[in-house]
Amino acid sequence: MSDEVTIHRVRPDEAHALVPALAALLVDCVEGGASVSFLAPLAPARAERFWQTVADGVAAGERALLVAESADGQLVGTVQLLLGLPENQPHRADVAKMLVHRRARRRGIAGRLLAALDETARAEGRRVLVLDTVTGGDAERLYARAGWQRVGEVPHYALMPDGTPCGTTFFYRHLPD
Repeated sequence: MSDEVTIHRVRPDEAHALVPALAALLVDCVEGGASVSFLAPLAPARAERFWQTVADGVAAGERALLVAESADGQLVGTVQLLLGLPENQPHRADVAKMLVHRRARRRGIAGRLLAALDETARAEGRRVLVLDTVTGGDAERLYARAGWQRVGEVPHYALMPDGTPCGTTFFYRHLPD
């Protein structure tokens, strides 16, 4: 895999075509121990159903989907901005499913996805971003380094892929105009 990675926002007309690659990425992350809403083993068909729903949300304008692709066209990372929030929250969005393939980690891809996410949020008129992540994990440190504000932790909020309970830490970020 090349070290060159490009990040772009997925257009509604291309989201469904990326489902198999996104599903493979999700399976890899769950197999690697990422607590991202799924238990192991994650069947590829289950992962594809999830990403079909995401692609439908992209087509409906309810989600922004960003992907990181290597120079040879392999999908190595993704993150989502959930835009379909209640009418009293038009200024904010939730961040979901920050995933980087295990073979592509420690190369700054997650940080670049976050920067692209900020730009996407600004373009969508969103200035308050919220996310949650496993307490004590690499992602928690990434968000803190990137300037996200820690709100607090809920012990035993979710399960790791092996079924072990884990705490979840919540963060927010205010984007300047």
